[in-house]
Amino acid sequence: MGLKEQITEDMKAAMRAKETAKLGTIRLLTAAIKQKEVDERIEVNDTQVLAIIEKMIKQRKDSISQFEAGGRQDLADIEKAELSILSAYMPAGLTEAEIKAEVAAAVAASGAAGPQDMGKVMGIVKPKLAGRADMTLVSALVKAALAPA
Repeated sequence: MGLKEQITEDMKAAMRAKETAKLGTIRLLTAAIKQKEVDERIEVNDTQVLAIIEKMIKQRKDSISQFEAGGRQDLADIEKAELSILSAYMPAGLTEAEIKAEVAAAVAASGAAGPQDMGKVMGIVKPKLAGRADMTLVSALVKAALAPA
């Protein structure tokens, strides 16, 4: 079963169980998927669904920090609940050591010599780690690997 079908089944289960918070979050996710399909006139695959989920997770994290800075813990709690529901669809994350190993392999494969080659390395690493690692962390590790010693 594909990720999109899994999300649809989870939405049906949430409806039957009358889990309104989970249902609302899943409906937001299905709306984002449908929006991408309509805008680009395509049928999304699992990789594209993961990208959508990753984007929504990033939005939730940003919202949480903004709400907490503004003293709105009630809204931050709602966003945290949505974040946990969305995170359940992401594949298991990699450890920092595994990410460093992937970055080192990509640096070696691309023959990168310095910071000017960061784009080459990210081009290799991003498809491999998409959805399994925080890209900000990956970017920082690539930058550190390419920094002059």
